Amino acid sequence: MASRARSGASSPLVELTLARLKLFAREPELVFWTFVFPILMSVAMAIAFPSGRATRVLVGVPSGVSGSSLTKALEIAEGVVVKPVPSGDELRALREGEVHLVVVPGDPPTYRYDPARDESRFARLVVDDALKRASGRVDPWTAPEDRVQVAGSRYVDWLIPGLVGMTIMGTSMWGLAFPIVQARMQHLLKRLMASPMRKSDYLMAQLLARLAFLAPELVVPLGFGVFVLGVPFNGSVFALTTVSIVGALAFGAIGLLAASRARTIEGISGLMNAMMLPMWVLSGVFFSAANFPDVAQPLIKVLPLTALVDSLRAVILDGASVASQTTELLILLAWTIVPFGLALKLFKWR
Repeated sequence: MASRARSGASSPLVELTLARLKLFAREPELVFWTFVFPILMSVAMAIAFPSGRATRVLVGVPSGVSGSSLTKALEIAEGVVVKPVPSGDELRALREGEVHLVVVPGDPPTYRYDPARDESRFARLVVDDALKRASGRVDPWTAPEDRVQVAGSRYVDWLIPGLVGMTIMGTSMWGLAFPIVQARMQHLLKRLMASPMRKSDYLMAQLLARLAFLAPELVVPLGFGVFVLGVPFNGSVFALTTVSIVGALAFGAIGLLAASRARTIEGISGLMNAMMLPMWVLSGVFFSAANFPDVAQPLIKVLPLTALVDSLRAVILDGASVASQTTELLILLAWTIVPFGLALKLFKWR
């Protein structure tokens, strides 16, 4: 009877994969961070950086000069918002970003601003032009303007692929490493060691189960961006799927390597943060990685999150093909093969 039951049982890889899928569905925290958090981040960033209209210039003027010729000249200037600022509160308003520039009346007026801030330097140019025109300045010539709006140039268009890449990284690493360490702490892995199961079956099952949730991870935030926020999707589903699968495998392998020896939740949490936080900062999720010095660019380019985010943006916004992303895919494949091989070698059941 027992022999028949054993002969009719599925392979360890299939059983472990199904078990991992059930465990994921029972973890509401992972469901939130995988599906809800990217949408909340997209909405917050779209509100904070409303690129659908021209950049507003917030100009502070002393409270007592409302209705003056200076204030009227600023109020009729395109894109300028005038805000009264109480005396002595100018520096705080500049620091908190309530205004980009403070204009102190005089002949000529004084511009008080922080030159280290891009928005303040821009405000200084706009205000100076508006006030000089109001004083009767005549330009020697006026250049013709050719205003264009490039699809995908808004900040939210640029952000959504970065959030998708960050979600793939987080789910792949936390979603694999955390349950393995938890099972080790509860001595469940020790019991599996007594079964005729290979380490490769167990680790591969974690990767396969992780891929089962990849489709909704892509569809939910990207679909919200396309249909609600108007983010363009110029690539093919095949290219998007290929890049996402390779990226998920890479970060899953890194998660398996991190969990191969970790014995406590505190230990794996510290290890995860030490690996993920630098990539959040360096890999261009929220701002361009080109802001970092040239000497750091070679290192940034070989980070797995950089390769994934760059490739997702190329596919989603530019319509890039799989063949054009060979370099990024090779980087991700290297981050899949090497960490998975090390995980097989270092993994311990107890």
